[in-house]
Amino acid sequence: MTGIGALSRETGCHIETIRYYEKLGLLPKPQRTSGGHRLYTKKHEKRLGFILKARGLGFSLDNTRELLSLSENTERSCGEALELVETNLATVNQKLEELQRIKDSLLVMAQRCKCCCPGTKAPDCTIVDALYNKSSEQPEGSHA
Repeated sequence: MTGIGALSRETGCHIETIRYYEKLGLLPKPQRTSGGHRLYTKKHEKRLGFILKARGLGFSLDNTRELLSLSENTERSCGEALELVETNLATVNQKLEELQRIKDSLLVMAQRCKCCCPGTKAPDCTIVDALYNKSSEQPEGSHA
C-alpha cells in the first residue's frame, strides 16, 4: 500500500485530481490509516492508469465511467466499447476540422501582415483589423 503522494508520483496524476476522481466515484475510496491518510493498492494504481489513459484519449468523465463499467461486467458486449470509441473518434474529427479552419485563418492573417503592413503601427496592422472586423478569415463556429 502507498500514500497519495506516491500514487501521484507513480502515475503523474496531481493529488487534487486523484481526490476528485474519488469524489466522483471513478476511483474507489482507499483505506485510511488511523491518522486519516489514504492508503492505495496496486488495484487503485491500475484503475487510475485506466482513467488517465481514457481521459488522455479525450473521453468524457461519463464515457470513462462507462468504459470502467464495461471492464468490470462480463455480461456486456465489446460492441458497447466500440460505440464509445467511434463516438469519441467523430468528436475528435470535428475538433480537427475546427483546428484546421483556425490554422488556415491564422496563416492568412500572418501572410497579409507580412506583405501588407510590415513596419506600420499596431493599430493599422491587418491582424488587428481582421480581429475587429467580421471577415471571411474567421473560422465558422469559433466563438470564445
